[in-house]
Amino acid sequence: MPEDLPAVTVYTDGGADPNPGPGGWGAVLIHPASGRVSELSGGEPHSTNNRMELTAAIRALEALERRCRVRLVTDSQYLRLGVTRWLPGWAERGWRRKRGEVQNLDLWRRLAELASEHEIVWDWVKGHSGDPHNERADRLASAAIRAQRAPRAAAAAPRTEVFLRVSAAAGRGAWAALVRRPGSGEEELLRGEADGASANQVDLLAAAELLERLPPGEAVAVHTGSDYLRHGATRWLPAWRRRGWRTQEGQPVRNRELWERLDAAAAARAVEWPEVKGEETPELARLGQLLRGKPAPAPAPRGTRRARRSGGPAGPADGPGDA
Repeated sequence: MPEDLPAVTVYTDGGADPNPGPGGWGAVLIHPASGRVSELSGGEPHSTNNRMELTAAIRALEALERRCRVRLVTDSQYLRLGVTRWLPGWAERGWRRKRGEVQNLDLWRRLAELASEHEIVWDWVKGHSGDPHNERADRLASAAIRAQRAPRAAAAAPRTEVFLRVSAAAGRGAWAALVRRPGSGEEELLRGEADGASANQVDLLAAAELLERLPPGEAVAVHTGSDYLRHGATRWLPAWRRRGWRTQEGQPVRNRELWERLDAAAAARAVEWPEVKGEETPELARLGQLLRGKPAPAPAPRGTRRARRSGGPAGPADGPGDA
């Protein structure tokens, strides 16, 4: 007679921002029999997206006190395919790939040990697609990343703060930015336009121009609500450069000239891209009102300059899979 195992559903997520950089992971454990839901999270000061995805699954399975029937749901194909397709072959070859060593070997070994202790079905869900438990695991991981970043930010040298907001509609692109230099207490409001540009192109144009206005070597934090801009600058650019400005699928990177301009501007300065998703700052809210033509309650800026730039033709965005 088969063993009567308790059932548990586990949602996991993990990441690093930038990648590599401060990492965080989160897990949501649901026990259908009792209706109990428990949450786990943690982080590391220096990690990668893949290591945090693996760590989330490991910590969730370690939390189970007895053998269980587990449905583990992840938005990481690296984790799911690694366990269901690649791991058996690695083990047979002495924990080696057909070409080279297995990356994150310590975590894969531990995950294999834990997986053998349970009956597990590995499911995949598309990230940020509205699944409430996947979204919760993502928020836990993001909070853990911020917690890892906090001590470093507190000890960091004074830096210039840049808040950037863009809009693009009916072929008209515009951006507004607030620049706040350390110690002065003063703000500078900058605005620009980019006819015929998409929102992604306006993001890149504005960010490059703002950085180019700052002295080389200056420490600067760019606050933006655009994942395309922030993830591109922190995660995708290194991979694109290595592949000769091509995506994982071998296609040319869209908006390459703008990305190269931004890359050069950022390389000449100490740039950070703080995460603001889900917790929009007051400065970004003010800039959004300004772009919508509404009065924005704000301290009087030190100066206002208007810059006009022409963007390229609008086009679809490169997604995270292109990194």
